[in-house]
Amino acid sequence: MKERASLSDGAAVERVLAGDTECYGVLVERYRSRYARYAASLCGDADAAADALQEAFVRAFDSLTTCRDPNKFGSWFARILTNQCHNMRTRTRTHVALDELDVAGSDGADAQLTSDEIGNAIGKALEALTREQREAFVLKHIEGYSYAEMADILDAEVDALKMRVYRAREVVKEQLRDFA
Repeated sequence: MKERASLSDGAAVERVLAGDTECYGVLVERYRSRYARYAASLCGDADAAADALQEAFVRAFDSLTTCRDPNKFGSWFARILTNQCHNMRTRTRTHVALDELDVAGSDGADAQLTSDEIGNAIGKALEALTREQREAFVLKHIEGYSYAEMADILDAEVDALKMRVYRAREVVKEQLRDFA
């Protein structure tokens, strides 16, 4: 298994397509934790996010032959996951507290709130965003992707993504102004 774990994404995909289906576990392990928080941010519910992530891995496996660039499996998978999250979100309308975001005032002073209060406020702020703004904001500010990586994941132009992130930041700032 150690040998499999060191495979590149492209090599792992090729081995799966050649019949070594156990090699898909390498890709699942590589990307599960990376995309779990992203899914939670998009779904707004931890259970729905876990379901969306699992279903996205199944769908990716089932359609692995359509992955045009196996070396970019992560970006390709993220698009599948994004679509799955939106499907789940349509079915589930609750939100998850996002305790991992750092809420600070414009002067850099931390807000004196409990993590639950912060999480609820951030959840509501993310709810105020459009789907496109939420995707871009989460990828940029929560997951830390570059605009080029985001463009691959969301199949959008970098300039459009910069505008989505800017507008999302403005909405989030407005939503959180009482907490800063």
